[in-house]
Amino acid sequence: MDRETIAMSHRELDRVAVIGKLADRELRQCAAARQLGLSVRQIKRLLKAYRQAGAAGLVSKRRGWPSNNRIAVSLREHFVGLVRDRYHDFGPTLTHEKLTEVHDFGFSVETLRQWMITDGLWQPKCRRRAPLHQRRPRRPCRGELVQIDGSPHAWFEDRGPRCCLIVFIDDATGALGALRFVPVESTRAYMETLADHLRQHGRPVALYSDRHSIFRVNRPDREGELTQFSRALKTLDIAPIHANTPQAKGRVERANQTLQDRLVKELRLRAISDIDAANAWLPEFIAAFNARFAQPPQSLADAHRTVLHSAAELRLIFSLHHARRLSKNLTCQFNNRELQLTGHGRGYRLRGARVTLCQHFDGTITLLHQGQAMAFRVLAEGVPPIPIEDEKSIHGRIHHIKTQQATRLAYKPAPDHPWKRNYPDRIA
Repeated sequence: MDRETIAMSHRELDRVAVIGKLADRELRQCAAARQLGLSVRQIKRLLKAYRQAGAAGLVSKRRGWPSNNRIAVSLREHFVGLVRDRYHDFGPTLTHEKLTEVHDFGFSVETLRQWMITDGLWQPKCRRRAPLHQRRPRRPCRGELVQIDGSPHAWFEDRGPRCCLIVFIDDATGALGALRFVPVESTRAYMETLADHLRQHGRPVALYSDRHSIFRVNRPDREGELTQFSRALKTLDIAPIHANTPQAKGRVERANQTLQDRLVKELRLRAISDIDAANAWLPEFIAAFNARFAQPPQSLADAHRTVLHSAAELRLIFSLHHARRLSKNLTCQFNNRELQLTGHGRGYRLRGARVTLCQHFDGTITLLHQGQAMAFRVLAEGVPPIPIEDEKSIHGRIHHIKTQQATRLAYKPAPDHPWKRNYPDRIA
Protein backbone atom coordinates (compact mmCIF):
# COMPACT_ATOMS: atom_id res chain seq x y z
CA MET A 1 0.00 0.00 0.00
CA ASP A 2 1.45 3.40 -1.00
CA ARG A 3 1.83 5.94 1.77
CA GLU A 4 1.52 9.64 1.14
CA THR A 5 4.20 11.93 2.59
CA ILE A 6 2.98 15.29 3.85
CA ALA A 7 5.49 18.09 4.61
CA MET A 8 4.47 19.86 7.79
CA SER A 9 6.02 22.41 10.13
CA HIS A 10 6.42 21.90 13.88
CA ARG A 11 3.44 24.13 14.56
CA GLU A 12 1.29 22.12 12.16
CA LEU A 13 2.39 18.88 13.82
CA ASP A 14 1.26 20.25 17.16
CA ARG A 15 -2.07 21.17 15.62
CA VAL A 16 -2.52 17.62 14.24
CA ALA A 17 -1.99 16.15 17.71
CA VAL A 18 -4.43 18.52 19.44
CA ILE A 19 -7.09 18.47 16.73
CA GLY A 20 -6.84 14.65 16.60
CA LYS A 21 -7.69 14.48 20.30
CA LEU A 22 -10.49 16.96 19.71
CA ALA A 23 -11.91 14.79 16.89
CA ASP A 24 -11.82 11.72 19.15
CA ARG A 25 -13.68 13.72 21.83
CA GLU A 26 -10.75 13.46 24.23
CA LEU A 27 -10.45 17.25 24.49
CA ARG A 28 -12.85 20.14 24.64
CA GLN A 29 -12.72 23.01 22.15
CA CYS A 30 -11.87 25.65 24.77
CA ALA A 31 -8.97 23.54 26.08
CA ALA A 32 -7.67 23.01 22.53
CA ALA A 33 -7.88 26.74 21.90
CA ARG A 34 -5.79 27.46 25.02
CA GLN A 35 -3.14 24.92 24.05
CA LEU A 36 -2.74 26.25 20.50
CA GLY A 37 -3.21 29.92 21.34
CA LEU A 38 -6.16 30.26 18.93
CA SER A 39 -9.80 31.27 19.22
CA VAL A 40 -12.58 28.70 19.53
CA ARG A 41 -13.89 29.83 16.14
CA GLN A 42 -10.55 29.00 14.49
CA ILE A 43 -10.51 25.63 16.29
CA LYS A 44 -13.87 24.83 14.72
CA ARG A 45 -12.49 25.64 11.26
CA LEU A 46 -9.46 23.40 11.81
CA LEU A 47 -11.64 20.58 13.11
CA LYS A 48 -13.83 20.78 10.01
CA ALA A 49 -10.79 20.70 7.70
CA TYR A 50 -9.33 17.73 9.64
CA ARG A 51 -12.55 15.72 9.30
CA GLN A 52 -12.70 16.42 5.56
CA ALA A 53 -9.04 15.88 4.53
CA GLY A 54 -7.28 14.44 7.55
CA ALA A 55 -3.85 15.77 8.51
CA ALA A 56 -3.40 17.30 5.03
CA GLY A 57 -6.27 19.67 5.78
CA LEU A 58 -4.15 21.42 8.44
CA VAL A 59 -1.30 22.21 6.05
CA SER A 60 -1.10 25.83 4.85
CA LYS A 61 -2.45 26.28 1.34
CA ARG A 62 0.10 29.04 0.70
CA ARG A 63 3.08 26.69 0.96
CA GLY A 64 5.18 26.76 -2.20
CA TRP A 65 3.54 29.95 -3.49
CA PRO A 66 5.33 33.33 -3.55
CA SER A 67 4.54 35.81 -0.81
CA ASN A 68 1.91 38.44 -1.48
CA ASN A 69 4.29 41.04 0.03
CA ARG A 70 7.25 40.30 -2.21
CA ILE A 71 8.80 43.11 -4.22
CA ALA A 72 8.00 43.01 -7.92
CA VAL A 73 10.81 41.62 -10.08
CA SER A 74 10.64 44.60 -12.46
CA LEU A 75 11.06 47.06 -9.55
CA ARG A 76 14.03 45.11 -8.20
CA GLU A 77 15.71 45.03 -11.61
CA HIS A 78 15.15 48.77 -12.01
CA PHE A 79 16.97 49.68 -8.79
CA VAL A 80 19.71 47.09 -9.28
CA GLY A 81 20.30 48.55 -12.74
CA LEU A 82 20.65 52.03 -11.22
CA VAL A 83 23.19 50.69 -8.76
CA ARG A 84 25.13 48.95 -11.52
CA ASP A 85 25.17 52.04 -13.77
CA ARG A 86 25.68 54.89 -11.28
CA TYR A 87 26.72 53.53 -7.90
CA HIS A 88 28.73 50.43 -8.69
CA ASP A 89 31.56 51.35 -6.27
CA PHE A 90 29.29 52.59 -3.47
CA GLY A 91 28.68 50.67 -0.29
CA PRO A 92 25.13 49.55 0.59
CA THR A 93 24.58 52.29 3.19
CA LEU A 94 25.71 55.15 0.95
CA THR A 95 23.88 53.63 -2.04
CA HIS A 96 20.69 53.48 0.02
CA GLU A 97 21.07 57.15 0.94
CA LYS A 98 21.50 58.15 -2.70
CA LEU A 99 18.64 55.98 -3.98
CA THR A 100 16.33 57.31 -1.28
CA GLU A 101 17.34 60.91 -1.91
CA VAL A 102 17.34 60.90 -5.71
CA HIS A 103 15.27 57.93 -6.89
CA ASP A 104 12.55 57.56 -4.18
CA PHE A 105 13.80 54.18 -2.97
CA GLY A 106 11.38 53.01 -0.28
CA PHE A 107 12.99 49.82 1.03
CA SER A 108 15.45 49.06 3.81
CA VAL A 109 19.22 49.05 3.67
CA GLU A 110 19.33 45.31 4.32
CA THR A 111 17.04 44.63 1.34
CA LEU A 112 19.35 46.62 -0.90
CA ARG A 113 22.39 44.92 0.61
CA GLN A 114 21.02 41.47 -0.18
CA TRP A 115 20.22 42.54 -3.76
CA MET A 116 23.76 43.84 -4.24
CA ILE A 117 25.29 40.66 -2.80
CA THR A 118 23.13 38.43 -5.03
CA ASP A 119 24.09 40.37 -8.16
CA GLY A 120 27.79 40.53 -7.24
CA LEU A 121 27.80 44.31 -6.66
CA TRP A 122 28.93 44.03 -3.06
CA GLN A 123 31.26 41.61 -1.35
CA PRO A 124 30.26 41.09 2.29
CA LYS A 125 33.05 41.44 4.79
CA CYS A 126 33.86 38.50 6.99
CA ARG A 127 33.64 39.51 10.63
CA ARG A 128 36.81 38.82 12.51
CA ARG A 129 36.18 36.55 15.44
CA ALA A 130 36.83 38.36 18.69
CA PRO A 131 39.89 37.05 20.54
CA LEU A 132 39.32 35.17 23.76
CA HIS A 133 40.93 36.56 26.89
CA GLN A 134 41.29 34.26 29.84
CA ARG A 135 40.18 35.91 33.04
CA ARG A 136 42.82 36.43 35.69
CA PRO A 137 41.95 35.03 39.14
CA ARG A 138 41.00 37.62 41.74
CA ARG A 139 43.44 38.68 44.41
CA PRO A 140 42.67 36.90 47.70
CA CYS A 141 42.68 39.93 50.04
CA ARG A 142 40.80 43.20 49.95
CA GLY A 143 43.10 46.16 49.35
CA GLU A 144 45.89 44.26 47.60
CA LEU A 145 45.00 45.60 44.13
CA VAL A 146 42.68 48.48 43.24
CA GLN A 147 41.84 48.99 39.58
CA ILE A 148 41.32 52.61 38.51
CA ASP A 149 39.92 54.11 35.33
CA GLY A 150 38.05 57.10 33.96
CA SER A 151 34.78 56.73 32.04
CA PRO A 152 33.80 59.72 29.87
CA HIS A 153 30.08 59.45 29.14
CA ALA A 154 26.85 61.47 28.89
CA TRP A 155 26.05 60.66 32.51
CA PHE A 156 23.34 63.32 32.77
CA GLU A 157 22.04 62.56 29.25
CA ASP A 158 20.63 65.80 27.80
CA ARG A 159 20.03 67.37 31.23
CA GLY A 160 23.63 68.44 31.79
CA PRO A 161 27.11 68.58 30.28
CA ARG A 162 29.11 65.51 29.34
CA CYS A 163 31.60 64.60 32.09
CA CYS A 164 33.85 61.81 33.33
CA LEU A 165 33.44 59.35 36.19
CA ILE A 166 36.61 58.27 38.04
CA VAL A 167 36.19 54.68 39.24
CA PHE A 168 38.19 52.86 41.94
CA ILE A 169 37.22 49.17 42.25
CA ASP A 170 38.73 46.51 44.48
CA ASP A 171 40.06 43.50 42.57
CA ALA A 172 39.34 40.93 45.28
CA THR A 173 35.67 41.78 45.84
CA GLY A 174 34.57 43.88 42.87
CA ALA A 175 33.36 46.52 45.33
CA LEU A 176 33.50 50.18 44.47
CA GLY A 177 36.08 51.94 46.61
CA ALA A 178 35.54 55.50 45.41
CA LEU A 179 33.62 57.32 42.68
CA ARG A 180 33.87 60.95 41.64
CA PHE A 181 32.32 62.94 38.80
CA VAL A 182 34.79 65.37 37.23
CA PRO A 183 34.68 67.57 34.12
CA VAL A 184 37.61 65.74 32.50
CA GLU A 185 40.01 62.90 33.27
CA SER A 186 43.01 64.66 34.78
CA THR A 187 45.73 64.40 37.41
CA ARG A 188 43.64 66.47 39.81
CA ALA A 189 40.66 64.13 39.36
CA TYR A 190 42.69 61.03 40.25
CA MET A 191 44.43 62.72 43.18
CA GLU A 192 41.14 63.85 44.71
CA THR A 193 39.56 60.42 44.20
CA LEU A 194 42.60 58.73 45.74
CA ALA A 195 42.32 61.08 48.72
CA ASP A 196 38.69 59.95 49.16
CA HIS A 197 39.79 56.32 49.02
CA LEU A 198 42.51 56.91 51.63
CA ARG A 199 40.04 58.55 54.02
CA GLN A 200 37.52 55.72 53.72
CA HIS A 201 39.69 52.60 53.41
CA GLY A 202 43.38 53.40 53.88
CA ARG A 203 46.37 52.83 51.60
CA PRO A 204 46.08 49.94 49.11
CA VAL A 205 49.11 47.88 48.16
CA ALA A 206 48.96 48.70 44.43
CA LEU A 207 46.91 50.63 41.88
CA TYR A 208 46.23 49.05 38.47
CA SER A 209 45.77 51.56 35.63
CA ASP A 210 46.23 51.96 31.90
CA ARG A 211 49.22 53.67 30.27
CA HIS A 212 47.79 57.16 30.08
CA SER A 213 50.26 60.02 30.47
CA ILE A 214 48.70 60.77 33.86
CA PHE A 215 50.20 57.55 35.23
CA ARG A 216 53.49 57.17 33.35
CA VAL A 217 55.87 58.99 31.00
CA ASN A 218 55.55 57.20 27.66
CA ARG A 219 58.50 58.81 25.86
CA PRO A 220 61.46 56.41 25.44
CA ASP A 221 64.00 59.19 25.97
CA ARG A 222 62.46 59.97 29.39
CA GLU A 223 62.25 56.41 30.70
CA GLY A 224 61.96 56.29 34.48
CA GLU A 225 60.67 59.84 35.04
CA LEU A 226 57.75 60.26 37.41
CA THR A 227 54.49 61.96 36.62
CA GLN A 228 52.73 64.07 39.23
CA PHE A 229 50.43 61.17 40.12
CA SER A 230 53.18 58.52 40.23
CA ARG A 231 55.26 60.87 42.42
CA ALA A 232 52.35 61.02 44.88
CA LEU A 233 52.05 57.21 44.84
CA LYS A 234 55.77 56.83 45.53
CA THR A 235 55.50 59.18 48.51
CA LEU A 236 52.55 57.20 49.87
CA ASP A 237 54.32 53.84 49.22
CA ILE A 238 51.61 52.63 46.80
CA ALA A 239 52.92 50.57 43.90
CA PRO A 240 51.73 51.60 40.40
CA ILE A 241 51.00 48.82 37.89
CA HIS A 242 50.19 49.60 34.24
CA ALA A 243 48.05 47.31 32.08
CA ASN A 244 49.24 46.49 28.58
CA THR A 245 45.69 46.14 27.19
CA PRO A 246 42.20 47.25 28.29
CA GLN A 247 41.26 43.58 28.71
CA ALA A 248 43.96 43.19 31.37
CA LYS A 249 41.98 45.45 33.71
CA GLY A 250 38.69 43.98 32.62
CA ARG A 251 37.00 44.23 36.00
CA VAL A 252 36.97 48.01 36.02
CA GLU A 253 36.05 48.05 32.32
CA ARG A 254 33.04 45.81 32.96
CA ALA A 255 32.14 47.92 35.98
CA ASN A 256 32.11 50.97 33.69
CA GLN A 257 29.59 49.25 31.42
CA THR A 258 27.36 48.43 34.39
CA LEU A 259 27.62 51.98 35.71
CA GLN A 260 26.82 53.49 32.31
CA ASP A 261 23.58 51.51 32.41
CA ARG A 262 22.48 51.64 36.05
CA LEU A 263 23.99 54.90 37.26
CA VAL A 264 22.58 56.89 34.33
CA LYS A 265 19.07 55.63 35.10
CA GLU A 266 19.44 56.34 38.82
CA LEU A 267 20.54 59.91 38.09
CA ARG A 268 17.55 60.32 35.79
CA LEU A 269 15.09 59.04 38.41
CA ARG A 270 16.48 61.51 40.95
CA ALA A 271 16.60 64.39 38.43
CA ILE A 272 20.29 64.98 39.16
CA SER A 273 21.86 67.04 36.39
CA ASP A 274 25.09 68.56 37.74
CA ILE A 275 28.39 67.27 39.06
CA ASP A 276 28.13 68.67 42.61
CA ALA A 277 24.72 67.13 43.29
CA ALA A 278 25.82 63.82 41.79
CA ASN A 279 28.98 63.66 43.94
CA ALA A 280 26.93 64.40 47.05
CA TRP A 281 24.62 61.45 46.28
CA LEU A 282 27.30 58.95 45.16
CA PRO A 283 27.99 57.44 48.66
CA GLU A 284 24.40 56.19 48.76
CA PHE A 285 24.79 54.63 45.30
CA ILE A 286 28.13 53.01 46.23
CA ALA A 287 26.57 51.32 49.26
CA ALA A 288 23.66 49.95 47.19
CA PHE A 289 25.97 48.85 44.36
CA ASN A 290 28.34 46.99 46.66
CA ALA A 291 25.45 45.27 48.43
CA ARG A 292 24.21 44.05 45.05
CA PHE A 293 27.41 43.15 43.17
CA ALA A 294 30.33 42.82 45.63
CA GLN A 295 31.64 39.31 46.31
CA PRO A 296 33.23 38.03 49.53
CA PRO A 297 37.04 37.81 49.32
CA GLN A 298 38.91 34.56 49.59
CA SER A 299 40.67 35.81 52.73
CA LEU A 300 39.16 37.87 55.54
CA ALA A 301 42.40 39.84 55.95
CA ASP A 302 42.36 43.46 54.79
CA ALA A 303 45.56 44.57 53.05
CA HIS A 304 44.77 48.28 53.37
CA ARG A 305 47.36 50.10 55.49
CA THR A 306 47.05 53.08 57.78
CA VAL A 307 47.76 56.50 56.28
CA LEU A 308 50.91 57.76 58.02
CA HIS A 309 50.81 61.35 56.78
CA SER A 310 48.93 64.21 58.40
CA ALA A 311 46.24 66.21 56.64
CA ALA A 312 48.69 69.07 55.97
CA GLU A 313 51.22 66.64 54.49
CA LEU A 314 48.56 65.02 52.31
CA ARG A 315 47.62 68.46 51.01
CA LEU A 316 51.23 68.94 49.88
CA ILE A 317 51.42 65.45 48.40
CA PHE A 318 48.22 65.90 46.41
CA SER A 319 49.43 69.01 44.62
CA LEU A 320 51.46 69.70 41.49
CA HIS A 321 55.18 69.94 42.25
CA HIS A 322 57.55 72.12 40.21
CA ALA A 323 61.31 72.34 40.77
CA ARG A 324 62.97 75.77 40.62
CA ARG A 325 66.40 77.28 41.44
CA LEU A 326 66.65 80.55 43.35
CA SER A 327 68.52 83.47 41.81
CA LYS A 328 71.01 85.73 43.61
CA ASN A 329 68.19 87.92 44.91
CA LEU A 330 66.23 84.82 46.07
CA THR A 331 63.62 84.92 43.27
CA CYS A 332 62.22 82.30 40.90
CA GLN A 333 59.76 82.29 38.01
CA PHE A 334 56.49 80.36 37.87
CA ASN A 335 53.55 80.82 35.46
CA ASN A 336 54.73 84.31 34.42
CA ARG A 337 55.03 85.35 38.07
CA GLU A 338 58.17 86.28 39.94
CA LEU A 339 58.34 85.01 43.52
CA GLN A 340 60.85 86.19 46.14
CA LEU A 341 61.63 84.75 49.56
CA THR A 342 61.00 87.05 52.52
CA GLY A 343 62.10 87.08 56.15
CA HIS A 344 65.51 85.46 55.61
CA GLY A 345 67.84 88.39 56.23
CA ARG A 346 70.51 88.69 53.60
CA GLY A 347 69.99 85.02 52.75
CA TYR A 348 73.34 84.38 51.07
CA ARG A 349 73.18 80.69 51.89
CA LEU A 350 69.97 80.28 49.82
CA ARG A 351 71.40 81.71 46.61
CA GLY A 352 71.19 79.04 43.91
CA ALA A 353 69.26 76.67 46.21
CA ARG A 354 66.73 74.26 44.73
CA VAL A 355 63.16 74.75 45.91
CA THR A 356 59.87 73.01 45.19
CA LEU A 357 56.73 74.92 44.29
CA CYS A 358 53.58 73.06 45.37
CA GLN A 359 50.70 74.27 43.21
CA HIS A 360 47.46 73.46 45.02
CA PHE A 361 44.21 72.97 43.13
CA ASP A 362 42.59 75.92 44.89
CA GLY A 363 45.11 78.25 43.23
CA THR A 364 47.45 78.76 46.20
CA ILE A 365 51.19 77.99 46.17
CA THR A 366 53.46 76.58 48.88
CA LEU A 367 57.22 77.03 48.47
CA LEU A 368 59.32 74.26 50.06
CA HIS A 369 63.04 74.11 50.74
CA GLN A 370 64.32 70.85 52.19
CA GLY A 371 60.78 69.99 53.29
CA GLN A 372 60.21 73.31 55.09
CA ALA A 373 57.64 75.89 53.96
CA MET A 374 59.23 79.25 53.09
CA ALA A 375 57.56 82.67 53.18
CA PHE A 376 57.53 84.54 49.88
CA ARG A 377 55.93 87.43 48.06
CA VAL A 378 54.90 88.04 44.44
CA LEU A 379 57.15 90.70 42.88
CA ALA A 380 55.62 90.74 39.40
CA GLU A 381 52.63 89.00 37.88
CA GLY A 382 51.96 88.64 34.15
CA VAL A 383 49.33 86.90 32.04
CA PRO A 384 49.21 83.16 32.86
CA PRO A 385 50.39 80.91 30.00
CA ILE A 386 47.87 79.08 27.85
CA PRO A 387 47.43 75.56 29.28
CA ILE A 388 48.32 72.55 27.14
CA GLU A 389 45.46 70.09 26.69
CA ASP A 390 45.37 66.49 25.50
CA GLU A 391 42.69 64.46 23.73
CA LYS A 392 40.91 63.66 27.00
CA SER A 393 40.84 67.18 28.44
CA ILE A 394 40.09 69.27 25.34
CA HIS A 395 36.30 68.82 25.63
CA GLY A 396 36.29 69.95 29.24
CA ARG A 397 38.43 72.94 28.33
CA ILE A 398 35.97 73.96 25.59
CA HIS A 399 33.05 73.62 28.03
CA HIS A 400 34.88 75.78 30.59
CA ILE A 401 35.57 78.47 27.97
CA LYS A 402 31.93 78.46 26.85
CA THR A 403 30.78 78.83 30.46
CA GLN A 404 33.11 81.78 31.01
CA GLN A 405 31.99 83.47 27.82
CA ALA A 406 28.32 82.95 28.65
CA THR A 407 28.64 84.39 32.16
CA ARG A 408 30.88 87.28 31.14
CA LEU A 409 28.92 90.54 31.07
CA ALA A 410 28.90 92.14 27.64
CA TYR A 411 29.80 95.82 27.98
CA LYS A 412 28.18 98.27 25.57
CA PRO A 413 29.27 101.91 25.81
CA ALA A 414 26.60 104.57 26.21
CA PRO A 415 25.72 106.75 23.18
CA ASP A 416 27.55 109.73 24.69
CA HIS A 417 30.60 107.71 25.75
CA PRO A 418 33.93 109.31 24.76
CA TRP A 419 34.80 106.19 22.70
CA LYS A 420 31.92 107.02 20.35
CA ARG A 421 32.79 110.68 19.85
CA ASN A 422 34.74 111.98 16.91
CA TYR A 423 38.43 112.55 17.37
CA PRO A 424 38.20 116.44 17.32
CA ASP A 425 35.50 116.27 19.98
CA ARG A 426 37.74 114.10 22.19
CA ILE A 427 40.62 116.56 21.69
CA ALA A 428 38.33 119.43 22.71
